Amino acid sequence: MASTTDMMTTTSQNLSIDYDGVPTTTDGEYDYEGLMCDKLSVREFRGRYEPPLFWLITILGGLGNLAVVWVYIHFRHRVKTMTEIYLLNLAVADLLFLCTLPLWAAEASQGWSFGEGLCRVNLALYKVNLFSGMLLLTCISVDRYVVIVQTTKAQNSKRQRLRCSKQVCLVVWLLAMVLALPEFIFAKPKLTEDKEYCRMVYPGNKGNHTKIFVLSLQVSMGFCLPFLIMGFCYCVIICTLLKTRKFEKHRAMRVILVVVMVFVFTQLPHNAVLVVEATQATNITMTDCEQTKRFDVVGQLLKSLAYTHASLNPLLYAFIGVRFRKDVVRLLQAYHCWPSKGQLSKVGKPLSGSMRASVMSDTDTTQALSL
Repeated sequence: MASTTDMMTTTSQNLSIDYDGVPTTTDGEYDYEGLMCDKLSVREFRGRYEPPLFWLITILGGLGNLAVVWVYIHFRHRVKTMTEIYLLNLAVADLLFLCTLPLWAAEASQGWSFGEGLCRVNLALYKVNLFSGMLLLTCISVDRYVVIVQTTKAQNSKRQRLRCSKQVCLVVWLLAMVLALPEFIFAKPKLTEDKEYCRMVYPGNKGNHTKIFVLSLQVSMGFCLPFLIMGFCYCVIICTLLKTRKFEKHRAMRVILVVVMVFVFTQLPHNAVLVVEATQATNITMTDCEQTKRFDVVGQLLKSLAYTHASLNPLLYAFIGVRFRKDVVRLLQAYHCWPSKGQLSKVGKPLSGSMRASVMSDTDTTQALSL
């Protein structure tokens, strides 16, 4: 009896619970308690829930982010502000992330059947664009801080900041790739009953320590650091706007609050689950089968909520701007998809004088205020 108890204690120390309910040890094998807890209902829930939602996020997010790239390509031959450069890179990051969702949808319904190489690439691509997206949102908040709070300095260093923004974007992408290295190393398909799933498998006796490190990296760089910087920048921006008499300030503050609230609402719950998962890897606290099932289901729901941010970014950062909406309408009119009152310049040709003034005359400060 004592030896059985010891065996259960030893195996429970190596247990890690994935959101789809696949219990694995650090070497990827089933543990003793995992065999006593049937997670089939959790996997079935995932198979019904994820595919339609992921396809919906892919379609809506794809349309929105493609529109952002489309407008910048056709109407902004020379992007003139840091925020516009960050928005373009953010749209590309979101599009690359959205490309991974159909594969996860297929895995949820029928298991992973795309091989080990694509498993590594798909999981790593998700992490690259998770980190790059969060870091680019941070860059946007810092740029708005500089433009609104330090207006004079921003105007005097406009060209220098524009050149710097391209270097910042390069650093962001390189850093995101470095942070995604664990996915390139540890991702592989693992067999569960009669299906394979693409998962992180941490080999050796120190597998749990590696998992804790990877989860801590995701939470700190993918949420905590961006949230702290965004929170500081937007708090100072709001204080600055309260001291001005510009009529745009009230609308700008509402937009800022919406941006922060959406970020917290979509990202905080999922990262809280990641913290719990890291705690579980340190010291197993959930040993009841039904409790772990509920945790898996909640984790799936909150992960999906976090994914919706990729489809909301165009609405929060691009379409909410007056200039950008006007550019979209012009582009639709040029392709005869929108009622037109007059003859428009052909797409790809230089814009007329009045249209060029409308598109390009806004200052950095006005754009930042109108968001």
